Amino acid sequence: METQQYWLAKISIFEQSLYGLFIITILFSSYFSHSSIAFLSAILGLFYLTINANMAWSPWLFDNKNWLVVNGFLVCGFLGLIKDRGVFSIHGFYRIILLGLCGFIAYLWLFTSDVFSMYLNANQYPENWGTYLPIEVPLFSVVLLLLWRSISTASLSVVALLVSTLVWGFEHYQLINLPWSIILTILVSYYILVVVIDSYSLAYRDELTGLPSRRALKQLSLSLGNSYSVSMVDIDHFKKFNDKYGHDIGDQVLKLVASKLTEVKKGGKVFRYGGEEFTIVFPRKSLEQSKQELERIRKLIANYKMVIRDPKRQTKDERTHNKTSNKKVSVTISIGVAKRTQKQDFEQTLKVADQALYKAKKSGRNNVST
Repeated sequence: METQQYWLAKISIFEQSLYGLFIITILFSSYFSHSSIAFLSAILGLFYLTINANMAWSPWLFDNKNWLVVNGFLVCGFLGLIKDRGVFSIHGFYRIILLGLCGFIAYLWLFTSDVFSMYLNANQYPENWGTYLPIEVPLFSVVLLLLWRSISTASLSVVALLVSTLVWGFEHYQLINLPWSIILTILVSYYILVVVIDSYSLAYRDELTGLPSRRALKQLSLSLGNSYSVSMVDIDHFKKFNDKYGHDIGDQVLKLVASKLTEVKKGGKVFRYGGEEFTIVFPRKSLEQSKQELERIRKLIANYKMVIRDPKRQTKDERTHNKTSNKKVSVTISIGVAKRTQKQDFEQTLKVADQALYKAKKSGRNNVST
């Protein structure tokens, strides 16, 4: 009760800042191509304007609360199914049309559920069966859909849609005893946080391999002490491999090597440097300790047999000869490692490691050089 009174005392602050927060969220999420967050923020902003201002459609909306609730569920479900695209584009225009269609589907669903409820009552089914159709069925359907999508896609935006659906449902059932200004302020602030985290991940993580990117490596270099080792890793004959089997198989090789490199121990931190090159940083480790661990990783990758399947689409008869069309190949890596010395910065140490990598390649590849 004391918490609720505290929030109510601050309600004027939320009401004054909420419209500006909506605008910031819409523009911020649009700039970073988080269209689902942008559209949801715009719809919630329109809803807040409707309940606080005497708009032309406000009376109709207040008289059709069930439609408003169901439409909110369907909007969240639809936004959870589509890919994020540019808001100010032809894709954004199509999405506005489809969001409008959600309103028609909500109206059609409520009409159908009323007819079906009358049928159930006329045929002496339990009376409460029909009462679950209008709201509960869409709610649970959308929650299950978004729960599945959030697990399968690992998207923070979809999780935000799931949270919004639950909040929308809780408010309908009066399980949340707070004014809309406070609820929406919390939600919209959460949306901004989601966009910030997603944008940071895009900037600092390589999309193909899932490893931290070169920008993240530069960020780490600013926090390293005076004692560390750096290694440069390169996939041997990657260009020939790519030309022979195709870029799709080449991407598989990159992801395979990346996954094996993440098994590095002794505090090693793996980054994708660019192309087929990777960087491993060993904070507070000697050259010998780093070299020993890198040798273990080199053998781990060299001994792994990767299955290469024929990239051409096979007919049904050809699938019986899969054993002859599949190949097992070994991928090897060359590694150069260097220990930071006095008066060297990170870039200089990295350059020494790159020179050691060149030495490893000149020495026949598939080895660790210093």
